[in-house]
Amino acid sequence: MEREHLKLVIVGHVDHGKSTLIGRLFYDTDSLPREKLEEVRQICEALGRELEFAFVMDHLEEERSQGITIDTAQTFFKTAKRDYVIIDAPGHREFTKNMITGASQAEAAILIVDVSEGVQEQTRRHAYILSMLGLKQVIVVLNKMDLVGYSEEVFEKVRGHTLDFLKRIGINPTYVIPISAREGDNVASRSERMSWYTGPTILEALDTFKKTERRDGGPLRFAVQDVYNIEGKRIIVGRVEAGTLRRGDEIVILPTGERTRVKSIEEFMREGVEEAPPGKSTGITLEDKLFVDRGQILCRLEEETPKMVSEVKGSIFWMSSEPLQVGESVIFKCSTQEAPCRVEAIERRIDSSTLEVIEESSSRLENREVGEVTLSFASPVIVEDFNVTPELGRFVIEKEGNISGGGIITRLEG
Repeated sequence: MEREHLKLVIVGHVDHGKSTLIGRLFYDTDSLPREKLEEVRQICEALGRELEFAFVMDHLEEERSQGITIDTAQTFFKTAKRDYVIIDAPGHREFTKNMITGASQAEAAILIVDVSEGVQEQTRRHAYILSMLGLKQVIVVLNKMDLVGYSEEVFEKVRGHTLDFLKRIGINPTYVIPISAREGDNVASRSERMSWYTGPTILEALDTFKKTERRDGGPLRFAVQDVYNIEGKRIIVGRVEAGTLRRGDEIVILPTGERTRVKSIEEFMREGVEEAPPGKSTGITLEDKLFVDRGQILCRLEEETPKMVSEVKGSIFWMSSEPLQVGESVIFKCSTQEAPCRVEAIERRIDSSTLEVIEESSSRLENREVGEVTLSFASPVIVEDFNVTPELGRFVIEKEGNISGGGIITRLEG
């Protein structure tokens, strides 16, 4: 039986201990190949140091950069309950882009805070992004407790400040755990030096989280990526963004409104496939010879379909040194759709670190700011409110060929 896996992202301010924590998780769960661990141990000895777990990540990063066979997307550790896939993005700018574009499909997050420094700029920014992505399963770890003498008083003070901030952005962490990633306190085993803490370790806390619920019974949303002709079959390939796709389904193709039926579900080296669950990338054939193209959405005929709208309102996190300006044209990408759009209004500019409103009714949005914006389209796009169907409510903005911002749809206009 295939083991369950849960996708996890670990975020926080630079130097607050992310690499050390990941290395410690590998070590404590015996998830690192022995030869790799021995190499790191020898490096540390040559430098006259004890084993440093941040070196584990540094060493793996170096191998990745040299093309050696370690897949970033499959970095994992394991517990008795399940495997955990760490969605890791080297460097903070790249991390921000990966999170915003939805490249990560994290089901849970660990927000790490250096207890001796407290919440910092990148802590706030990354937390805001977690909030925008709608992640509900969040653990806050206050790291480097060894630097403050494992003080309960310091922990409670920083814990209070952190929770106050997170409450403002709608994050209610399931656990707040005092740890020392370097020493291993409360990571995989309970700390004897913090007997005042009676909550779970990181691993115990993670094991209480649930897999993201698959909305098998919800409305079908199949996003078309491409069409191939293989051995005389016209195979439409794409991803089941929501619901479950079944052979024989009566479907409607948006935006054309044409109707047909799913003749077969095509998978490599498999025959007689009857259904494809949400999140599955697959191929299908149709009973009728209809024109189908990238960006179209296939829905089940008897179910409610997403709206086709000419205007949306959304929250955008802007990541380009060139500002986003009212009146300019950019490219809107949502699922497999790509459409030119015009920035009609920037109702509000927000500092992503302090959450303070910088300006109402602005003419521009600057780097690392969050904006509440209105976008218009010459031709309707197929979208949904992020809170209804996240897969059709998350988008990115491309400017001059570069991914420059992204966010979520909060309101649909006609």
